[in-house]
Amino acid sequence: IGYVTNVIAIKLLFRPVDPINIIGFEIQGVIPKRQKELSKSIGETVENELLSLEEIIESFVTEDKVEKLLDKIKLKIQRAVEVKIAEYPLILGLKRPIIKYINNMMDEEGSEYVHEIIKDISKKAEEDISISKMVESKINSFDLTKVEEIVFDIAKKELRHIEILGAVLGFFIGIVQGIIVHLF
Repeated sequence: IGYVTNVIAIKLLFRPVDPINIIGFEIQGVIPKRQKELSKSIGETVENELLSLEEIIESFVTEDKVEKLLDKIKLKIQRAVEVKIAEYPLILGLKRPIIKYINNMMDEEGSEYVHEIIKDISKKAEEDISISKMVESKINSFDLTKVEEIVFDIAKKELRHIEILGAVLGFFIGIVQGIIVHLF
């Protein structure tokens, strides 16, 4: 137990990337060996504990955005009515009442329609999209040196702390062993 063994243990998390055979034993870094399992586990954790599709959709669909969407829908319908009615000069006088009726209907029921549509889209998205699978696929597509870089960037201080603790622990164990050997 000591600094050197901890440094080696930390390096063995990622190295060797490809398995090597030494005297009948296959040696491969823990992360390269278990990358698929780890990526699946990370994906499931992200989806179940951190970020669900439902939460993403809920954060995106606000009343303010629904109102803006309704305004755009009303404007599009109004323009479509104006274009279509212009094709029929005999009913040109109905343009304003039709637009007023559509606007009133959208004001009264439009929000409900939009929420219904969003609910349907959300349900379909939840059936078709898996955050877990997306994260898993992304991690599996990473080059292992990229994964190593990410982990070391995130845990640099902690890994250095482990190395130093190994040195301190090794030092004290060495002193205790020296005292025991000297006494006996």
